[in-house]
Amino acid sequence: MTGSTRIRYPRLRNIDVRPIVHEGRSLLLLRDPLRLSERILLVPHQLASVLALCDGTREDARHLSIAHALISGIGIEPETVGELLAALDETLLLENQRFDEALALALADFRAAEARPPALAGQSYPADPDELRLLLDGYIDAQDSDAVAQAPLDDVCGLVSPHIDYARGGPVYASVWKRAEEKVKAADLVVLLGTNHFGGDRQVTLTRQNYSTPFGVLPTARTVVDRIAEAIGEEEAFAGELHHRGEHSIELAAVWLHYIRESRPVEIVPILCGSFGHFVSGDADVEGDRANTVLVETLKRETAGRRTLVVAAGDLSHVGPAFGGAPVEMAGRSRLKESDDELIDRMCSGDARGFFDSIKRVEDRNNVCGVSPIYLALRMLGDVQGERVSYDRCPADEQDTSFVSVCGVVFR
Repeated sequence: MTGSTRIRYPRLRNIDVRPIVHEGRSLLLLRDPLRLSERILLVPHQLASVLALCDGTREDARHLSIAHALISGIGIEPETVGELLAALDETLLLENQRFDEALALALADFRAAEARPPALAGQSYPADPDELRLLLDGYIDAQDSDAVAQAPLDDVCGLVSPHIDYARGGPVYASVWKRAEEKVKAADLVVLLGTNHFGGDRQVTLTRQNYSTPFGVLPTARTVVDRIAEAIGEEEAFAGELHHRGEHSIELAAVWLHYIRESRPVEIVPILCGSFGHFVSGDADVEGDRANTVLVETLKRETAGRRTLVVAAGDLSHVGPAFGGAPVEMAGRSRLKESDDELIDRMCSGDARGFFDSIKRVEDRNNVCGVSPIYLALRMLGDVQGERVSYDRCPADEQDTSFVSVCGVVFR
């Protein structure tokens, strides 16, 4: 246990944890969402309860072992716990000085770069601009060109776009971005609100960094970002800034923005939006929250008089075994669509409070992933009417029992 003797009061970070089966064994795959370490850990499922005890209140491996035995009745040797702690520390998955130093170095490198490089280029979509253009052209060309109602609108002020991968959500991306094409091309400022999947309850995470796509660089409107930071506090605004480096929600919308604009740049305000879980499960008032109100009012003031487009990059429901739920059978799929329809109807009414209340009323049983960006976009847009452009339930497992639902909505 010598490798873990220096690890005192271990606290696990907010990390990416996924259950997997490997060679017949049930394991947990642990990964750093900030990519400070590119390594992953495979942890036996029986040690999951030890991970849950790594909350910074127990002194060392021996105390963790004792606490585990008292709470669960199952004994795990301190040496085994120590080996786990050493592996977590080596992979930078614990909140400690080693993590702080690695974070500071990574953040300095991120800020020093000309722009945030696209994290998913060459993985989720082509890094070559010509190949990427052909891919997105294909999604556009496959759309139904029949209805006049599908012609681009010139009075769009905002839209809801998915942040699922293009392989599954491509048709929905294509339909909503094509519908908003005229405003996308005419805009001189685009506010990009995206889900921060690992940001916890930190509601607003800013960056002054530009965003690059395979089509070039989208410059960040730093004056607007500065005004928001002044309003909510510099430390709070940038505490989680490195989440921008690997988070895909804004990136996947930014690629479509740049594509529709035929590679012409436009100023953007990239904002990652954290979990609203404490509003859903607790007594905190989402409308009365200071951070939400200050963000919305500052954005309204700083974008007044500009040709502004507001984009909420958020998916809807995440249901089924892939997300810790029961398999979704045919009847469940119908209920899922009914729940999603209610949310989309609230969006189309411009009803931010009603949208949130529909989620809170059922304690977010469908794990809606775009709660915060969609809610904040509705608050910023105010008195608008939305048009449901597209909807889909995308498969999330090989058994066709888990689904991610996505929609495209434009606001006028």
